[in-house]
Amino acid sequence: MIRIWVAAAAIGGFFSVAAGAIAAHFATGDRAAALLRTGALYGMVHAAALIAVTTMAEARSRLKYPLLAAAGMILFSFSLFGQALTGFEWLGLVTPFGGAGLLVGWAALGLHVFDRAH
Repeated sequence: MIRIWVAAAAIGGFFSVAAGAIAAHFATGDRAAALLRTGALYGMVHAAALIAVTTMAEARSRLKYPLLAAAGMILFSFSLFGQALTGFEWLGLVTPFGGAGLLVGWAALGLHVFDRAH
């Protein structure tokens, strides 16, 4: 199961680097470039966090923490990438759900660590 989360992190990292390159070299407007940069930053940070959380996981541990991180990363970053590259403004409706997923993932990780300390 750990391979799935590492693969999700790799995909998120790959598309984050690609989005950063597109923002720097090919974006056709300031708004598109800003969306791509924001998505790339959050995607890369959360791909790294997903790897860290995954390496902490034990075979018996609950896997909802990597799931929340991966879902949040995909919803947040990929909705910004899609909006910037296609101009479909409606994709911005998905972004807050991704942001909420990222926040819940970080909170769940904190609670998990706290619970395991006792």
